[in-house]
Amino acid sequence: MSKQYETVIGLEVHVELATKTKIFCGCSTAFGAGPNTQTCPVCTGMPGSLPVLNKQVLEYAIAVGLATNCDITRYAKFDRKNYFYPDNPQNYQISQLYLPICRNGGVEIETEEGGVKTVGIHEIHMEEDAGKLIHDEWEDCSLVDYNRSGVPLIEIVSEPDMRSAEEVIAYLEKLRLIIQYLGASDCKLQEGSMRADVNLSVREAGASEFGVRTEMKNLNSFKAISRAIAGEMERQIDLIESGEQVVQETRRWDDARGESYAMRSKEDAQDYRYFPDPDLVPVRVSDEMLAEIRARQPEFRNDKMKRYKEEFAIPDYDIEIITQSKHMADLFEEAVALGAEPKKVSNWLMGETLRLMKEKEVEAEDLRFSPEHLVKLIGLTDAKAINSSVAKEVFEVMFEENVDPEQYVEEKGLKTVNDEGALRKAVEEVIAQNPQSVADYRGGKEKAIGFLVGQTMKVMKGKADPGAVNRMLKELL
Repeated sequence: MSKQYETVIGLEVHVELATKTKIFCGCSTAFGAGPNTQTCPVCTGMPGSLPVLNKQVLEYAIAVGLATNCDITRYAKFDRKNYFYPDNPQNYQISQLYLPICRNGGVEIETEEGGVKTVGIHEIHMEEDAGKLIHDEWEDCSLVDYNRSGVPLIEIVSEPDMRSAEEVIAYLEKLRLIIQYLGASDCKLQEGSMRADVNLSVREAGASEFGVRTEMKNLNSFKAISRAIAGEMERQIDLIESGEQVVQETRRWDDARGESYAMRSKEDAQDYRYFPDPDLVPVRVSDEMLAEIRARQPEFRNDKMKRYKEEFAIPDYDIEIITQSKHMADLFEEAVALGAEPKKVSNWLMGETLRLMKEKEVEAEDLRFSPEHLVKLIGLTDAKAINSSVAKEVFEVMFEENVDPEQYVEEKGLKTVNDEGALRKAVEEVIAQNPQSVADYRGGKEKAIGFLVGQTMKVMKGKADPGAVNRMLKELL
């Protein structure tokens, strides 16, 4: 009979910080520029060039540390991690080994059983990203782009406290929300601004010793992370059951094939020959700086959810969805501050906004319409200047292009026709043309009026108030 096994998981999460310039030079960090157009002697590792720390990187790192309950290192240093690889221009990476900026933190996650568990954070350190190798199959060569070299990262190293893929995803979602609320990064896995390496081992249930761990790289979605964990867990259990050894190594996950393969044997710190970087002065964090960053911390999701419950008469489900994104929560609050009714704002966000986001594959952080325009649209529908189907049509254009709904309605002639004479004429026309439906309605079939309302709306080109059409039909019938 097969033994029971327990999976032990720890994560190394790299987060690309949302600074406009790199960590040690003034080059732009904008995504998507032409190869090697955002480089200088510092980030391409030219001899004699000197790095200078970007203060914003330090402030973001401390803000994330405070939000994840870490101790902030008041005297921190940078170290050189030596390795030779074409995308690493200096042949070393500037990182922090001995005195990282944050230590001994933790975040709470909800477990599958509905309880709460703390996942410990061993440390958070600042470092620079490497460049990017592009393998050209046609020319049979590799090209290097140094635009990413020197882009600021923080690496968040957890304790091995997670026991399942579900806990890993809960932890990553919690981290992502905290960091997005801080504005420290957009945390888009598909663009590489949040990357997770999974350290995983298995052991017999009840054992106190850890098994041999492997590290898995190349995971760029929550689904890929879940699949990789399941695949690696199975692979290690199969090895143990057949009497073989698990080898400590770095593996690469191939999501298309649903399997991992060995990349290299796992290095230890000594393989990197770390030593303090002689070009960078130590970082001293003063009481004033710490107090200033602490005072700037935003209202995080849990506090926001409590406040929404007390302040706004909207359902718990709405609160949960809206606060899942800082941008959507800001949209909601700004629209309400401009005088819109909270439930009406929430209805637009929960209904049409979510529908279009799903249909057009847009993330909440990338919503383009402004709270001012949403409030104007709600005003137009409240005043019955447009009916609900026109409002949805206008919103779709607003969603794509952030148009001013009042201007758009005016230009496209979409205003509801409130001319009673014109409406009466249309209704009379529909009654004359549809004797069967008229007879059905008069014979007690209430539903027949729906068809007649639809026909009248067609004649009015959708520019009538359905309620008024309904009343006029009943009156004339």
